[in-house]
Formats: sequence, C-alpha cells, structure tokens
Amino acid sequence: MTVSLPRTKPYVVYALLAITVGVFLLQNLSDYLLGGDILFAYGAKINQFILQGQLWRLITPVFLHASILHIASNMYGLFIFGPGLERSYGHWRFVTLYFLAAFAGNVMSFLLTSSPALGSSTAIFGLIVAEAAFLYQNRRILGNRSQAALGNILIVVLLNLGIGATPGSAIDNWGHVGGLLGGLVFAWFGGPLWTLEGLPPTVKLVDSRESIHTQLAGFVVLAVFGGLALLRFIMK
Repeated sequence: MTVSLPRTKPYVVYALLAITVGVFLLQNLSDYLLGGDILFAYGAKINQFILQGQLWRLITPVFLHASILHIASNMYGLFIFGPGLERSYGHWRFVTLYFLAAFAGNVMSFLLTSSPALGSSTAIFGLIVAEAAFLYQNRRILGNRSQAALGNILIVVLLNLGIGATPGSAIDNWGHVGGLLGGLVFAWFGGPLWTLEGLPPTVKLVDSRESIHTQLAGFVVLAVFGGLALLRFIMK
C-alpha cells in the first residue's frame, strides 16, 4: 500500500532562516559602524520600554540574536523541526504557530523576568512541542516511530530547561516555558489530525481538523497571553 505524504515545500522556513540571518548581519554591521546594536536597542524585550507602549517588543525579539552560537543553535532547531511541521501544517498555519509561540514566550518573559531578552528560542520551543503534539495525536497512523521520537523530544526539552535553570545561566527559561505553552495550546487544538482516504494500493493522508478549530486555538493563545500582558500594564 502506498501512502501519499504532504509535499508542500517549506518556503516559510526558508524565509524565516533568511530574514533572521539577515537581521543578525545587520546587528553586527550596526555594532561595527555605529558602535552599538541599534536593532537590539529598538527591538529586544526590554520591560521598561514595553510598559511605555512599545508593544512590538513582544514579537521582534524572535528575529534578534546575541552571538553566532546563539543564532546557530536556534536556526539549527528551525531547520530540524520546521520543514516537517510546515509540510504537515501548511504555510499559513505554520507561520501562525511560529509567531504565536514567540509572542507567548515573550509575554511570559515580560511577566516573570526583568532582564532584557532576545532570540527565536521562544518560537523554536513552540515548534518542538508542536512536533510532540503532532506525533502523539497521529500516533495510530505514524506507528511505532512516533513513540521513539516523542521520547527524544522530551529529553531535548528537559535538557534545555535544565541548562536554563542552572545558577548563573543567562538563558531566558521563562521565555522557553511560554513558547512551550503557547505552541502546545495551538498545536493540540489547531494542529493537523490525519486520516486516511482512498483505497489500496493508493491511500492519501487528509487533515480532518476543521479550520474553525485552528482559528479558535489561535485566538485563545492570543487572548490568554495578550490578557496577561494587559494585566501587567494595569498593575505597573
């Protein structure tokens, strides 16, 4: 029996990789020519400026990075998890997942840590947990390989959170937790649910998730984390 798998090319992943690397180059060019990282100054998650109304800082940190190692590790995560998810999710649902996870992560960081923050790891953690949700919800079709992959994902998440929790670490663990939570809610209630259609020898995979459910999942993530950010404004 032949199963037809999604063949969508991951154009969004390629675009995110190119844009993020391009922004990193501009950061370094700014530092070299102007003696300071202007993009960091105007785009990083800095609580005092967010409280002054610069709300774009709850999204723009996803494009900013502090070092070559920082951007390399995050872009590696995007390259590993992104293409498969984009093929399964489709372009628009994938980009929604990416930026909702980034938003949720930056909001959580905004609420629970006063330190400046930047990096796409908020979104990458959302992709990781979305991959886990996809494997679990479609385990009957994916078979035994889903169980092994889920175990590997759990190890990756726990290891990274553990590293971020070590004393003296500069890693924004609250941003990672927020990305995980935002990504999980959207993926669990709005991610693809595969069913098989057709007759042997050719069977194709069809996403049975209703679009209204995906839209509601996105709205819930945006409303919950947006509401938490608003509460922080009220309490300032």
